[in-house]
Amino acid sequence: MQIDFHHAVTYVVARLAGFAHAKAEVIAHAAQYVDDATNEGLISFDNQAMYQRIASAHKMIDYKNIQKLANHQVWIPFHFLPGNEGLAAGENPDADFRHKIVCRPNSFVAQEMVRACINDHQKPNALHRLGITMHVFADTWAHQGFSGINDRINLVEDVLDENNDPDPSLLIQVKNYFLDRFDEAQSQFVGGLLPLGHGAALSYPDRPYLKWHYTNGEGLHIERDNPKDFITAADEMCKAMRRFQLGDADAKVAGLSPESRHQLETMMREIVEENGDKRHKVWLNAIANEAFGFPAEKLRYVAKGVGSWKYQAIKDNRAKQLKHQIYSYHPSFLDSDWKHFHDALQAHRFAVIHEILPRYGISAA
Repeated sequence: MQIDFHHAVTYVVARLAGFAHAKAEVIAHAAQYVDDATNEGLISFDNQAMYQRIASAHKMIDYKNIQKLANHQVWIPFHFLPGNEGLAAGENPDADFRHKIVCRPNSFVAQEMVRACINDHQKPNALHRLGITMHVFADTWAHQGFSGINDRINLVEDVLDENNDPDPSLLIQVKNYFLDRFDEAQSQFVGGLLPLGHGAALSYPDRPYLKWHYTNGEGLHIERDNPKDFITAADEMCKAMRRFQLGDADAKVAGLSPESRHQLETMMREIVEENGDKRHKVWLNAIANEAFGFPAEKLRYVAKGVGSWKYQAIKDNRAKQLKHQIYSYHPSFLDSDWKHFHDALQAHRFAVIHEILPRYGISAA
């Protein structure tokens, strides 16, 4: 999924689930920031204080994508949550690891992840953790059938939309970029890049309006209906966020109302635009015009630079951190959204990799 869903739709669903604007804004910002937190490493301050952060994403054309450890620690807990073949813990102990880690929608693993988040609902970074969790939860629908490692199951063929038309642009551009600049041995990087996640399927899994189909790397024909999957994800997110507010992961709650569900699904189907940022603007305009039954809000999102969470915390407006950079420390850093987000990233990753996945016989790092 892209910024239109992870930021705007998450915000709308949070409001419909009962969160006030300020809290919904934090949840939605954290949900999108999972895709934008690409820097990692140590932050050093002028009073000798330090803070260690982790990354929750890498850029698409990034050498880290072919480092298996980076795949396991970034793509698996934050983008391609293993689905254990849709089975509960202990039901497939002899299954092939490759198939256990393929992402599946609303899997038992995903439900345990949501439960772990709700159980921590009183912590200072709870809203940030909820946003991160909602990002990963939603992606179990968008990224279903793909895995967060370099594997042949991700090598799709015959990727076509509902009219049997291909998207000829991005795959050709990526291949030509490398073939034009490197020798044959170096161009094998493409082979390491595209089998990761849904790289070979381009942005088809992330566009809300698409119906499409493909043949996966194991020769299976797969039909996908993104509008149906995305609205189901939004409905389940609404239930999860209602349970979070109650502090009860087992509470019997409703999802979206029929009217809200119809409205969101209609927008997902009718905003037919390949560019996620342009779709995002349409959703923001709708939010600003009271389209969803709650008061109008001028929602905005700044990933990096002035106005971003990072800038507010450490006054850094660079896209990439300089080596040996020393930052001025202020006590407000400890309660900043940026620190709470990175604290929540680490808590989420630890819970997924070290507590939840081992119960399913999965060792991911």
